[in-house]
Amino acid sequence: MGSVPRASAAGRLELGRAGEKAAADLLKRRGYEVIGSGFRARRGELDLICRRGLNLVVVEVKTRTDDAFGTPAEAVGPRKRRALMAAAAEYRALAEWRGAIRYAVVGLTVSGDGKFDAELIEDPFT
Repeated sequence: MGSVPRASAAGRLELGRAGEKAAADLLKRRGYEVIGSGFRARRGELDLICRRGLNLVVVEVKTRTDDAFGTPAEAVGPRKRRALMAAAAEYRALAEWRGAIRYAVVGLTVSGDGKFDAELIEDPFT
């Protein structure tokens, strides 16, 4: 049985960028204000940083071509959660943010027509 070739690094990067744009569009339609993206911290990266009401919302975006290895949202396990929280703490200090920080995950899967099926999970760690 042959193996399925892995997607190239450039292809994964392109898919990730398209997913982040689609996630930002979804969040805007749901009332979020996207104020930043790609914040690099010592322990990771914050994909999207949003405001909604009085809250800062850190959004992890997971984009997949299929669910062969689980849904995109299932990819955010305990290790990733710790990294997100540490990166959010760094962002909080740099931005001098004094309010609450919440978290969200946007899971995107490429559908048959080449568009994304999207799922927004608010407060996934509670």
